[in-house]
This record gives sequence, structure tokens and C-alpha cells, in this order.
Amino acid sequence: MSTETVPTPETAAPATHVFEADVARLLHMMVHSVYSDKTVFLRELISNAADACEKLRYEALSAPELFGDEARMLISITLDPDARTMTIEDNGIGMTTDDMVEALGTIARSGTKAFMDRIAASSETEGAQLIGQFGVGFYSAFMVAGKVDVVSRRAGADTAAIWSSDGLGTYAISPVDVATAPVRGTRVVLHLLEDATAYTERYTVERLIKDQSGHVPVPITLREKPDADPVEIADGAALWIKPKADITTEDYADFYRNVSGQFDDPAVTLHYRAEGLHEYSVLAFVPGSKPFDLFDPDRSGRLKLYVKRVFITDDAEVLPRYLRFMRGLVDSSDLPLNVSREMIQESPMLAAIRKGVTGRVLSELDKLATRDPESYAKIWENFGAVLKEGLYEDFERRQSLLALARFKTTTSGGAWRSIAEYVAAMKDNQTAIYYAVGTDLDRIEASPQLEGFRARGVEVLLLPDPVDGFWVTAGVDHEGKPFKSVTQGAADLGLIPLADGAEQPVSDAPPEVADFIAFVKATLADAVSEVRASERLTDSAVCLVAADSGMDRQLERILAASGQAMPAAKPVLEINPRSPLIVRLAALGEDETSLREDAAHLLFDEAQIADGERPVDARAFSARLTRLFTRALG
Repeated sequence: MSTETVPTPETAAPATHVFEADVARLLHMMVHSVYSDKTVFLRELISNAADACEKLRYEALSAPELFGDEARMLISITLDPDARTMTIEDNGIGMTTDDMVEALGTIARSGTKAFMDRIAASSETEGAQLIGQFGVGFYSAFMVAGKVDVVSRRAGADTAAIWSSDGLGTYAISPVDVATAPVRGTRVVLHLLEDATAYTERYTVERLIKDQSGHVPVPITLREKPDADPVEIADGAALWIKPKADITTEDYADFYRNVSGQFDDPAVTLHYRAEGLHEYSVLAFVPGSKPFDLFDPDRSGRLKLYVKRVFITDDAEVLPRYLRFMRGLVDSSDLPLNVSREMIQESPMLAAIRKGVTGRVLSELDKLATRDPESYAKIWENFGAVLKEGLYEDFERRQSLLALARFKTTTSGGAWRSIAEYVAAMKDNQTAIYYAVGTDLDRIEASPQLEGFRARGVEVLLLPDPVDGFWVTAGVDHEGKPFKSVTQGAADLGLIPLADGAEQPVSDAPPEVADFIAFVKATLADAVSEVRASERLTDSAVCLVAADSGMDRQLERILAASGQAMPAAKPVLEINPRSPLIVRLAALGEDETSLREDAAHLLFDEAQIADGERPVDARAFSARLTRLFTRALG
């Protein structure tokens, strides 16, 4: 296999192209900005080479002639200290000229601008992680190379081409003599920068290969000089079919980093072989940190599907979408090798595999939660918002997911609590699991609607994630105990005894307060559906809640923000009859009608502000406040 740099034939005029704007910006950032760990380039180029070999394996299932006389897959790396070059070559699927334009001159994926913005704002320690996670690893070559040549010949083709660029805004493509190109596959020649000469040293490169790419499913050889004999650095053996006793923690971590595109250590490693009706091997990982695509709108899974060690697809949805943070692969022994990617999703075998793998992942998480609550808490911190999607979507596994769920509460002091712990601490006569939904913990904890629950020592779940507004409305319960919002309907706290030292609320409002409540109801008839004395308030004067049959107010806001809003229901205004302010306002005489009307509207505005909203009419709010100040100061 030839590994020398291939010149462009004198008769061929290279076609010059300008990089897509986003690619040009990306290259500039990589070379001049945030990346302190430049070694990422080698892992990315090896990963690309391995992918090319896997694609050839797949296409050769229906067209075995693509292999020609060279069926063994191989990645070879050649160092040339004299010429200051490094060459990474594979005998995989290869590229045509059009493939080169598409793959090397364009970032053909959505979210590019968001990725660019993230790079611009990232720290040095974050920089290396960004490359692999966003699928732009090839461009990392320009961190160490002043020029990159890519010579490629598509398997089965009788032509080859060379792509060249200095990474400064343009690239050139021209035909190349097939005699100087790979028989098939791709050769990447890096013309290294002066400060990157360490990557022509065998010890440095061999160490990087073993540390970063030792378990790619393709053998890797290394030549320390162009005329030296190749030395095998990695055997390409599939790690997932090896006995667990023969695999070290470092082996698993290395494989995880290759398959996930991340640089952290896995939080959980799941490696097993299922036997019986369906046989398959699983090697999957829970990442130690959040992937940046965790909340991608497509919510696609990231488990690769192999059949008898042949890569088939990474779009098979082997796991439900609420487990999309998992990284790794499933290798099936039952699916036919000639199965089409379109048929995979409808395969009963895949459905059985999906069910088995999903159950095993949830079981492993449950075991970890029992065995090592602290480690599990870190996983929940990273992925709890995604796992909770399953409470809404996966009725079959809802109770298993609810057992895995962890919550901050009004009594937990910032610690995570399970539903089992919550139920064990429920108060006498408490029949529901109470929760409060909002946008952040601090705002939820400051909600006036929680006051009556605190007075009775009733624990309330604090739910700050957008998905919380949905799953709590899906009929979820635990051991027959329903979930009930503290901001919806009547509080139903009358039968729960007060905590020691708490003031006993009056059962009925004094006549003048009852009259004032009726007056507020009449004044705000267009804005609220009801005005009533509150059981849930102890300190605040007012609060807003949703009607018994209405939608939770936070869910209303989420739907409105997403453009799916239904006509907003009028809220219920609850008034604290024990509040000194309300008692004073109720004592105003009939001759103070204008002040009472201003007070009614201001109380409503106050309740809206406490609920995280703005007054409906800011100008009228300002005018009423001015009149109130003028009266007080006069």
C-alpha cells in the first residue's frame, strides 16, 4: 500500500473552491482560538478512517466485488520526520470528487451556527470535547498542519482525486493518476506545522493511538519512516465480544471515548451478552458529563447497531428517546446481514432487542441508585430532565422510571429525594403527592402557594424542568397516591394538622373581609374566574391558582411559548383573610370606593408578579401605584 505524498498531474488543472462560510469560520477558530489539546486530531482522523472501513463492509454485503483482491480492512499511519509529514491511510469505501466537496467543504448538518457560537464562548478545557461531539473532526487536522492533502479512490471506481487546502478559506480538487492513489480508500497527508514536529516521533504517535484509538474495530499499523516495516499497534478485535475478565477499566474508557466522541470517563459501563430467543451483545455507557446534543430537537438515540460485527446504522433507535444520552452499540447475531436500513425499524427482532436493552439499562440504573446513591445522584443531575420524558411517553415502564426519579423538595435542604422517601414522610391525612412547577428552583421555593404546606410540614416536590409540566398531567400516581399541583384547585389542607407553633387559620373570614372578597370578585370579573378565601396562604396577601379542571399555569406558559397555546383560562385569585393588609382594606368605608377598586387591581397585579408574570396593563398598574403613593404621602 503506497503512502507517499501524491502530486497533482501536470496536465490536470485543479478546480478551486471556496469553503462554505461556516467551515471557514470553524477553521479559523480551531487554529487561532480555544483548543489547548491538539492531540484530538489523530483520534478524529482514525475514527473517520474506521467509519470508512465499516461503510465498505456494509456495502460489500450486496456488492462483494467492492473488496477486490484486498478484503482485510486496515488503517496505516506513516511518519516522515524529514518531510515533516504524517499520513493516515485506510482501505475503506473511499470518496468521489463530489463526495469530497460534500464531506470536506461543507458542514452538512443542522445547528452549525449554534455550534460556532459554542466554540466562540468555550473555555480551553471545553474545546477538545466540542470537536468530536459535533462531527467536524476532520477539520481538527488544521490545528497541527499548515496544509492537508486528501487522496481518495472510491471502491470499484477507476478514477481518483486529490483535495488540498491550507485551511485559509479555499481548497482545490483535481484528478490524480490512479497508479499513485490507493487501490481503494483514502489517504490523508498532513504537512505539519513547525510546532507539531512531535507528531513525527514514533513514541508520541504510538502512545496516542493506544490511548485514544486502541479499540477501533479496524487494525492499525504504524511506520516510523516511509521505508520502515509496519508495526501493528491495534489488532481491530471487537472489544464487545471479548470476555469481560480480559478487559480493563482503561480499555472500556478508551472505547467509550471513541464511540461517544467525548473525553470524560463513563459513569456506568454496561457490557453483557443476551442469549435465548434472540442473541446479541451490548456494550453501552452512561456518559460522565452531558453531551452537547442532549436536547437536540430530533431527540435521536446514539447507540450503533451492528450485525455479526458489521456496522449497519446508528439510526435504529435501539433505545427509547428518553435514553438518548446512552452511548455504545448493540451487535445482533439474529438480524440478517442483508437487512435494509429501512426494514430495521419495523423488524420484530429489533423490537425485542429494544425491549431487552431498555429493561437492562433501567435495571442497572436502579441497582446503582441502591448501591451508590451519591454516584447515581450525579447521573440524575446530568440526565434526569431527559429520563423524565419517559414518565410522559412510556406508560409500560412508568413505575420503573418513577422509582428512578429524584426530586428537590421544600424539606430536603437541596438534597435529592426519591418518591419512596417522600411517601414514607407523608403527614397524617395526606392523600396526594404535592408538587410545584416553575422555571427555576429559587422562584418556585418563593411561591406564596407553598406557605400553607410549610405551615403543616407537608413536603412539596419542586419541579423546574420544562418536561415537568407534561408528565405530571399524564395520570401518574404512586401506590394509588395521585400527584397534585399546589397551584391548581383547592388546597385541601383542612384535615392535615398544623406543625407545632403554627397559627391556626380561621375557618371563616370576618364579615367585612368576606364583603371585601365579594367586592374584589365583582371588580375583577373580567380577569379572574373566582375570588375566594385561601387555605394555602399564611403570610402573603394573595396568590393565583388554576381552577380545579383547568390546565396548570406553568404548562399554559410552556405551550404559549411554543406556539401551541389554547385560549388561556382565567385564574383563581385567592385572598388571605388573615393578612393585616386585607383586614385594613376590608375596613375601608363605602366612601373609599376608588381606593378599594385600585386595591383590588393592585392585589391582582401583585399576585401576577409573584407568579412570574407581568401585569396585564403596565400603564394602568403604574397609574394606580402613583395614586396610592400620593394618597399615602399626602
